[in-house]
Amino acid sequence: MKKEFNVSRRSFVKGGALGLAGLTTAGALSGAAVTAVAEPAPELDTLDLIPQAYLNPQDYSYMEDSGDYSAFFEPYKVATFELPNRIVKSAAGSATYLSGGKTQEMFDYYVNFAKGGVPLIYVEGVAWLGPDGGTTTTGAETTPEEAADYAKRLVAACAEYGTILGYQGCAFSPAPVGDLTVEQIQELEDGLVTKAKWYYEQGFRAWEFHVTGGCLATSLLTRAKNTRTDEYGGSIENRARFICETVSKVRAAVGDDFIIQILLEAVNENDNITNNNGSSFLTLDKDVTYPNTRTLKVEEGIAAAKLFEAAGASAIHLRLGMTDYHPAQFGSDLYFSLYGLEGFNAYGWQWDFSRHFEGLIDGAHSGAGMLLNIAKLYKEQLSIPVGCVTYMDPAHAPDFFANAIKEDKVDYYEMNRPLTVDPEYVNKLREGRIDEIAPCCRCLSCHIGSNESNRKMGYCRVNALTQRVFTENGPANYELPMAETPKKVMVIGGGPAGMEAARVAAMRGHQVTLFEKEEALGGKLDFAALIKGPHENLAQLKKYLARQLEVNGVEVVLGTEVTADTIAEFAPDAVVLACGGVYDTLEVEGDGSVPVIDYKDFAAADGKNIIVYGYNAQAFDAALWLTVRKHKVTIITPATSEELDMQQSQHAKRFMTSAFYALGVEIWPDSELKSIADGTVTFAAANDNFDKTIPCDAIINAKDLLPNTALIDGLDIETYAVGDCAVPFNIGKAIIAGNDAARAL
Repeated sequence: MKKEFNVSRRSFVKGGALGLAGLTTAGALSGAAVTAVAEPAPELDTLDLIPQAYLNPQDYSYMEDSGDYSAFFEPYKVATFELPNRIVKSAAGSATYLSGGKTQEMFDYYVNFAKGGVPLIYVEGVAWLGPDGGTTTTGAETTPEEAADYAKRLVAACAEYGTILGYQGCAFSPAPVGDLTVEQIQELEDGLVTKAKWYYEQGFRAWEFHVTGGCLATSLLTRAKNTRTDEYGGSIENRARFICETVSKVRAAVGDDFIIQILLEAVNENDNITNNNGSSFLTLDKDVTYPNTRTLKVEEGIAAAKLFEAAGASAIHLRLGMTDYHPAQFGSDLYFSLYGLEGFNAYGWQWDFSRHFEGLIDGAHSGAGMLLNIAKLYKEQLSIPVGCVTYMDPAHAPDFFANAIKEDKVDYYEMNRPLTVDPEYVNKLREGRIDEIAPCCRCLSCHIGSNESNRKMGYCRVNALTQRVFTENGPANYELPMAETPKKVMVIGGGPAGMEAARVAAMRGHQVTLFEKEEALGGKLDFAALIKGPHENLAQLKKYLARQLEVNGVEVVLGTEVTADTIAEFAPDAVVLACGGVYDTLEVEGDGSVPVIDYKDFAAADGKNIIVYGYNAQAFDAALWLTVRKHKVTIITPATSEELDMQQSQHAKRFMTSAFYALGVEIWPDSELKSIADGTVTFAAANDNFDKTIPCDAIINAKDLLPNTALIDGLDIETYAVGDCAVPFNIGKAIIAGNDAARAL
């Protein structure tokens, strides 16, 4: 019986260990393993790239690992608490509660971080978890008593592992800040105090005041929105008054045995330079002009932080500030997601990190540790601890992040994505098992845009459980049950889907052998890493999955192409097929003057004018690679606009398409190739509304892969098809399919 999971890995994945140098055909297509994750990029002056590639040059040598992780486990003091390590779970990514109400899912989600060694966890805003209870997203009512009981049980469960909980509080303005009366402002202060005190009474020992994004506190703090002329406007002391008064009242209500942390925009810039109409919840009111000089500057931020400390704040948590595209505040490494176009933002123009954000951003390390230099400026003026966020991932670059602590740039790292990828992160790092930490790929597939959307669409590329447990199509819980009857399992294919299936099956107690026809594991990960660059950690993902096979006792057979005879001779109880899809053909009528090149050979395309035929992430990644290398690229596809680049996260898609538009890359959905003649290609554009002819030197065939399950069709044993061989898509869906299949064995 064959079971096909309707998810799979896209054939062209992301990442790479090389710099911006052009791929040679031999190097790109030989299947050779990526040899050095931290290999520095070639000198830019040796390359022939578009000018935008030189604006924010990258140095990938920062990912060094001397094996000394002691700096991360030096205790430090916050308020009256001594914390045993420098990692804090930030209040983000907690979409789990949207299954509705007082769920076991949300409970286990946080307890897993405590088990994994995180000493301080901030819980993101949960509508019903407060003094008044509330209505869940499923419409269920939660009484105040039920909310209090849940909170106390969660606190107690985390305390068993030595972990304390914090809660993130935020106030939104019922009117433009200029229209609020003093009485209204003080009522909002008192409301925050009431809630903070309630969390303290339930056992929470920390509270984070959200002073970023579209919150009222942010609007009052910045000159861009606050034009008041009373005691809450004008000077930084007045603009910070709402925050300081709230902090003072909270401190008076709960005493010293409570961490009050301020989440603050370290430095601010205006990313949507055309926007002056308040169309976003982050942007200014309609009647306010918005020169960039009115955004919050470092001097003002430090002055405000000193006032917060004087009012009773225990710690400052810094993140990047921009006026409009909110995800880039906590995921600022999005600015490095386009390989060769580092610094492009969501609005089709490019930051110059030597100038924008006052020239203080570390823009040379692919988004890792972006705020460390600014954090140091804050620390020099404060006596309370300072932490920062945005891919602060010690396992990614151990020496880089350890040195920042040793050099007194920062006290602790706020983390979210790396911890949701691997909740055992801290324990593994403490034990020196850094090669067993599952790497975050920074693809942002985990963040769709709203918590409700996350529940329906979001997933982690690496951790198949994230946002899927307790759901209709996911595992019943976080636990991995041991197999009732151990089986002899044959996994065919050593790409992400196959390695994940083998890893999980072995963990469950099955006897697993993985067969790979090439001489190395990884499938197309090496090729993808070369094309997409180091940003998404695909070389690390390959190393992690291969290491997991070793740790869990999977037998690996390389250089062996499996046939029906191989399966019969091996005589498995079950087969998991993960052999990848097959390339579709593309034929275009005409005189043959324009070659059609298979996707796997696209780096060999010659000539200036290139058509990429396809709509998937592979097509877009190829188009980006070619554009950076001065080819004039046109994307043509019969797919709709909604389907473009659909295998990537909505954030990656937005950054990619905005950059393409700015660089003159034309994208033609609802279109089809018609003919080739004399070095030109004619295509039917926009649902046959007209024909268009353009010069063309090569066509890249980036059509979707086709399923490839013939090897197990008709087998009279338990079989599963996962990854591209079942339903071609992307790495995340492939790993999900491999995980689900292994759980079903």
